[in-house]
Amino acid sequence: MPVIIYEYQKCSTCKKALKYLDQKKVKYEKRPIVDRPPSLAELKRMLGILKAEGKTIKNLFNTSGEQYRYLKISDRLKAGMTENESLKLLSENGKLIKRPFILTQNTGAIGFDEKTWNSLLKK
Repeated sequence: MPVIIYEYQKCSTCKKALKYLDQKKVKYEKRPIVDRPPSLAELKRMLGILKAEGKTIKNLFNTSGEQYRYLKISDRLKAGMTENESLKLLSENGKLIKRPFILTQNTGAIGFDEKTWNSLLKK
């Protein structure tokens, strides 16, 4: 499986991440997160990675985004929105997902942190 990066063209953090991948000469498949959000299976896989790091479903959400506030996701999570409901919503609305969202054959990450990505990509 190639490295897959879900990104948003106007996102400055995504631009940094793509520049990083290019500088490291990492082959990757770029996917537009808004037009083609990660699948339910990919989201479940990422959630498993996050849980192993002690994180929760909330970490998958772009909590600073307009859609997050407009849809009152924080309130919905506090009110008991289930993981399955959250994952379904994320799979249907890429603007709700924290980005960049990168998957490799063995692992993945959300957001861009060079140290984390160096470990992730063994570069």
